[in-house]
Amino acid sequence: MRSGRPSLEEHRLFAALGRFTVRFRWPIIAGWIIVTVVLSVALPPLSSVEKSSNSQFLPSTAASVQAGKLAAPFGSQTASNATYVAATNGGPLTAADNAAIDRTEAAMRSVPRVTAVLDQGVSADGRARKALVELGLPSSSTGSAATRSVEALRSTFTPSSPHPGLAMHLTGPVAQTVDQQNQTSKTQTLVELLSVLFIVLLLLLTFRALLAPLVALFPSVVALVAAGPIIAQSARIGVQVSDLTPILLIVVMLGAGTDYGLFLIFRVREEIRRGRSTDDAVSFSLCKVGESITFSGLTVIGALATVVIATFGLYKGLGPALAIGIAVALLANLTLLPALLAVLGRSVFWPQVPRAGHHRRGVWGRIAGKVVGRPVLTLVIGLVFFGGLALSMLAYSPTGFGDQVAPSTSDSGKGQAVLDANYPSTGADPTSVLFRLPDSIWNDPQLLATAQQELQRSGTFGAVTGALDPNGEMLTPASLARAHQELAAYGPATTLPLTPPQGVALTSAEYNAYHASTQFISPDGRTILYETTLQAGPSTSTAAADAMPAVRAAVGGVARSIGATASGVNGYAPVAADVGGISGNDLIRIIPIVMLVLALLLAIVLRSLIAPLYLVVSVGLSYLASLGLAVLAFVIIGGQDGINFVLPFFMFVFIMALGQDYNILVMTRIREEAHHAPIRVAVRRAVEATGTTVTSAGLILAGTFGVLTATGNTQVKEIGLGLAAGILLDTFFVRTLLVPSTVVLLGRWNWWPSKLSHEDHSHDPVLADCGDWDAGSALLPPADSAPGTEPKPAGQPVAGTAR
Repeated sequence: MRSGRPSLEEHRLFAALGRFTVRFRWPIIAGWIIVTVVLSVALPPLSSVEKSSNSQFLPSTAASVQAGKLAAPFGSQTASNATYVAATNGGPLTAADNAAIDRTEAAMRSVPRVTAVLDQGVSADGRARKALVELGLPSSSTGSAATRSVEALRSTFTPSSPHPGLAMHLTGPVAQTVDQQNQTSKTQTLVELLSVLFIVLLLLLTFRALLAPLVALFPSVVALVAAGPIIAQSARIGVQVSDLTPILLIVVMLGAGTDYGLFLIFRVREEIRRGRSTDDAVSFSLCKVGESITFSGLTVIGALATVVIATFGLYKGLGPALAIGIAVALLANLTLLPALLAVLGRSVFWPQVPRAGHHRRGVWGRIAGKVVGRPVLTLVIGLVFFGGLALSMLAYSPTGFGDQVAPSTSDSGKGQAVLDANYPSTGADPTSVLFRLPDSIWNDPQLLATAQQELQRSGTFGAVTGALDPNGEMLTPASLARAHQELAAYGPATTLPLTPPQGVALTSAEYNAYHASTQFISPDGRTILYETTLQAGPSTSTAAADAMPAVRAAVGGVARSIGATASGVNGYAPVAADVGGISGNDLIRIIPIVMLVLALLLAIVLRSLIAPLYLVVSVGLSYLASLGLAVLAFVIIGGQDGINFVLPFFMFVFIMALGQDYNILVMTRIREEAHHAPIRVAVRRAVEATGTTVTSAGLILAGTFGVLTATGNTQVKEIGLGLAAGILLDTFFVRTLLVPSTVVLLGRWNWWPSKLSHEDHSHDPVLADCGDWDAGSALLPPADSAPGTEPKPAGQPVAGTAR
């Protein structure tokens, strides 16, 4: 029978790459530094293209997006407006307070990019006054221009306020977005610092060396700095970047990137122990594991790139963005890392410098022996354990469909609290109902009352506020129409003074209602708006999102009753309902496609049609068990209403893709050993050789996700804890126990239909060289052989001697 050694051609590319990185080590290091600096200077930063609202990721056909277009006359269809609110600590506003507010509004009108400041009157309790601030910024602007505008608007508060009893705040979409971005930036910095600290500490424990952790981490850090501007530039071709992208990019690139580095560094240490010089060890190791590292990266890139078929923009953009990051990290670990190892040599491992022939059989050698000895029992116990966790999925319920709010301690958070306390209850987080009429409402103002009454009688709404009671005091349609007739000659309602002009015979309630009517009646009078609460519960609740079909049906009925040509429901709950439906459908569509892509990649790298089947199933089982564990922790034990809707998607993509990383490392090593030994021996040797690598890599990746729990953001905490737990399950049980057990049970069928499936290796294992070494000239001992026993063919050098 053929020996089954890998042919020289299988590794020719990576052998050449190994020689190249060792020979040109200094130019490679200099090139990476120069390119990274140029990218950082020449391209925009990632923060300049971030989007923070889930509604910004919905397709234009979504019902809530269509409702947003109906709300265009009120300025609520974009994030380019803010709400200025001023309130006293106790009693009603005084004349001095109103004068201070007037001065502030005048000052705000002179701020660059402010197109209008529309005063919306005093609250019913007389303690607060607000104004809509419109900004000449692009729709959904979240960059430095928005930040500077918000800072300039807030800078007008202090000079205008006559005493500390009057508090002024800027809230609303653009202000909340800026405050949320500031919080995200702090979170990003915290995640970055904690991730680096965790990885360095874990690698110090793993290698017991001072330089190895820094060398393993450095390529990923360089790649992270280089990838940010590239991803930002990709936004020009349609890649959408959410405020989660920078945080996840840090975790994925530092975690997965360092994993790739570990694969290489562990193999270099192993080859040095086999007697190779440093340069030969680096070249040979890249030759041997370069394919594994490359296909590991390609599985993640392939899974993430597949997400581009999603309809929900957050998923559609996040996949390609993270794929770009992984591609840069992969390139850095295939070029920069070998160059660094060649420069630093054995000093990388100081003070635990590996010695030729020195080999320790660790805990994974003993575990591998037990797995090989009792594969059926190991597999059955694993399946029962994972199946039990997966049953927790029965309690699964998605939540968190709305936008992340600004911190309550921020200025916009305080401003929202003032609005909640001083304006009608619908003003806190209202669900807006909109109707588009064929004619101006001023031609038939009775429709205002008819629509409001029918909405209240529908049974789906609680409080309903409209143009007839904007400040909490109800008027008749006739009273509001009279105010319109008397005041229309004075110009737009927003430009009217706080008190009625001389000669105007209106009550203060009528005058204030008309003054605030622009919130509910468009300038042309053809679009009317109502702010409502929902009977199903708060608009931020899952029940409110679930009630949207009934709410939209009720609104459609009212629209037909008043003869409206179009209608819509806008706000947190409608957006949540659309996000939930669209993202759920995306997950159902993406799962089979990602599994197919990963199966194809595994078939190529393993040269088998059988192994990819159970490997993909193993990752699917790991995913279900991990998601079940998240449900158990957050819902069953934690008492939450559900888990964040993005968690199942992120867990699937990351556990499926990153789990295949470890599959490839373990399975390619088993295949390598299977060329020289029976399958049980091959599995034992492979698990012993890769066990520390896989567990260290898994701990690093889980730890970097785990640091997200320190951010204080509930959504990010759930993502971090869920992914960390899932990766630990996958690392310690699936990759190192269940998969090896399955390999042992299937035997040579693992490699069908490749030639290896027909080979029988009962002789002692022998490892082949690659690259520019003659594959038949260097015969190395197995990892557990005694030092000094390498066989050496006559006239040929022993592999591992210096060139």
